[in-house]
Amino acid sequence: MIELINISKVFNSGKQNEVQALTEVDLSISNGQFVVVVGSNGSGKSTLLNVVAGSIKPSKGSILINGNDVTSLPDYKRSPSIARVFQNPLSGTAPDLSIIDNFRLAALRTRSKSLKIGLTHKFRNLVSERLTRLGMGLENKLDQPMGSLSGGQRQALTLLMGVMDDLDILLLDEPTAALDPKSAGIVMHIAHDIIRDFNLTAMLITHNLKDAHTYGDRVVHMVEGRVVRDIKGSDKQALTTQDMFGWFA
Repeated sequence: MIELINISKVFNSGKQNEVQALTEVDLSISNGQFVVVVGSNGSGKSTLLNVVAGSIKPSKGSILINGNDVTSLPDYKRSPSIARVFQNPLSGTAPDLSIIDNFRLAALRTRSKSLKIGLTHKFRNLVSERLTRLGMGLENKLDQPMGSLSGGQRQALTLLMGVMDDLDILLLDEPTAALDPKSAGIVMHIAHDIIRDFNLTAMLITHNLKDAHTYGDRVVHMVEGRVVRDIKGSDKQALTTQDMFGWFA
């Protein structure tokens, strides 16, 4: 479970360019819940995700993950339980390394460091098995450089690398914004299946209201650093894209 308690974030406090990015946000996300966060530019969506990830420390409030207070923990100390997919496909992978070496780096993120991690036939077979589910034909190309793949393929692999080991939370920071529509659709479908199959708690930041309507079981709408709508359950199922377009009118 993710719990945000009275979270506020001020950038450049006391200066002329002070920005109140988040204001007294209270949000509780149950285990296995898939939350989609929408809002205009500057509404606080990305700041909210960064606060959960640990890359930004709140100015006020507390963050609990599975009952543990992680407010003061930086992102690298939260990484064993949190995976993140960024907007830019280049951010989540090492282009000059092979597919299998990228998966090896992902494994080193959560396990005790060992030169043998990722070098065994068992590991290669596991990666190949996971790649098969993508339907992209990459399971037989483990030694191909990551940089030779398309943006959609790299985002799909980033999703898989995040769940190679046990984790609780998947953070999706506009993962399809830099992709063409076809690739974006494939990546979102893969993300949905991974979240469901691994029973992950997930947060998706998006400007795509069609995706916000299609995916997730809860929609959070942010305006000027505050949560102004929190729609879940049957209300989320009844929500239409036209309803959401009306929020931005």
